[in-house]
Amino acid sequence: MSEVLYDEVPSLDLADFTGGDPIRKRHFVAALGEAYNNIGFVAIKNHGLSDALIHQLYDVIKRFFSLPDAVKQKYELPELFGQRGYIGKGREHAKGRTVGDLKEFYHIGQEVRDGDPIKNEYPENIWPDQVAEMKTVGLEAYKTLEDTGKQMLKAIAIFLNLDEAYFEDKVHNGNSILRPIHYFPIENPEEVPDDAVRAAEHGDINLITLLMGASADGLQVLRKDGKWIPITALPNQLVVNVGDMMARLTNDKLKSTIHRVVNPPKELMKTSRFSIPFFMHPRADMDLACLDSCVDMEHPKKYGDMTAGEFLDERLAEIGLKK
Repeated sequence: MSEVLYDEVPSLDLADFTGGDPIRKRHFVAALGEAYNNIGFVAIKNHGLSDALIHQLYDVIKRFFSLPDAVKQKYELPELFGQRGYIGKGREHAKGRTVGDLKEFYHIGQEVRDGDPIKNEYPENIWPDQVAEMKTVGLEAYKTLEDTGKQMLKAIAIFLNLDEAYFEDKVHNGNSILRPIHYFPIENPEEVPDDAVRAAEHGDINLITLLMGASADGLQVLRKDGKWIPITALPNQLVVNVGDMMARLTNDKLKSTIHRVVNPPKELMKTSRFSIPFFMHPRADMDLACLDSCVDMEHPKKYGDMTAGEFLDERLAEIGLKK
């Protein structure tokens, strides 16, 4: 497959994959594979999230993050290592850095309802008393994004010449996380350390990430030639990118591209920015050993064998959420 240097993230229509037309489905898979082979990002429309649900979700998270820090901190439980609930300002940093990112966030995780014993591996979700609607709205958004992610994984499986249902049992009741993020206002930008940014350059840990818009510019992706390009999506689109677990599984055939959220001009640092990624994780026992079909003489195996759970623990320690 030829290399392409994109100036912007390709836009695709998920209805081409799900609509029942085999030709449109085949074209979707080919376009997705080319994008993920080169830049690791696409923007998709017809993703299943309604405008009403998106507005409700943004409303509840803005109300939560506007609470006093002392109130929010009641929902931060150190023993959970950031798996659920609130994670305070500057707690997380990118791999290889020690300066905390200029953000705070909230984690909503899997709710197991079918008797699957994996329920015992997950902490219970934490819901703030002050924003009662967060539970209903958050779980509806979680389920919708999980279903959309499963469709994207079906397309990826076809591109990799796997059975379309290859990922189904691996992500059933998977350890996925919905993460509303608040890049909080900085009242005195001059006091911010020079190397402190909203989110330093990093690759995501998981299989794929589905990003529900953002309320301001700032997201950038590192192209193969070393140029940072802005990631912009229309209001009716989700940005969906490859994570490090998928890159390991495919021996980097699919690219987990480095990305970041840069600071705005100093006069705009006093404003908030919100974004809501859904990090799609498999079950902890998923084998991330490189697929045989992605290893050959020209592409020798790059990664040692490990499970998704082992990889997650390793990365959580590297970014400061787990000791």
